[in-house]
Amino acid sequence: MLLSKPDPPQIPPMQACIDRIELTTTAPIQLLDITAQVRERVQASGLRHGLVTLISNHTTARVNLNEHEERLQQDMITFLKRLVPRDGDYGHNIAPVDDRDNAHAHLLGLFANASESIPVADGELLLGAWQSVFFIELDGPRPRRQVTVQLLGEV
Repeated sequence: MLLSKPDPPQIPPMQACIDRIELTTTAPIQLLDITAQVRERVQASGLRHGLVTLISNHTTARVNLNEHEERLQQDMITFLKRLVPRDGDYGHNIAPVDDRDNAHAHLLGLFANASESIPVADGELLLGAWQSVFFIELDGPRPRRQVTVQLLGEV
């Protein structure tokens, strides 16, 4: 008797697309909630199941998941300012490549993620009840900042 192998499960084809979120910042250190913009990108792409990866296109700005609560956000800014003071004695500030005394911002970047990946199921971001997606400006204000959004998965 010859036994046949069952057909392997059919895996839907993967789709990938790249988008950007454009931002303007108005403070030296600023947390911008970009959750709504990320959700809009997911809806517009038609992504049903997959992964959204966000990456800051800057060495002095980061992406982070955290709670959107006004006092907590102010606590975060106060913490960052204390952690690496702007007026520290930093070698980078002697001859900065872009004429910005921003060594503190580069150093702060060591303590945060440049990127975050968020699963998507049934077209929705799988975030916790208190999680929001933040763009964290460490060297503002800046007229033009970008977050690259890569969407990968089943549409």
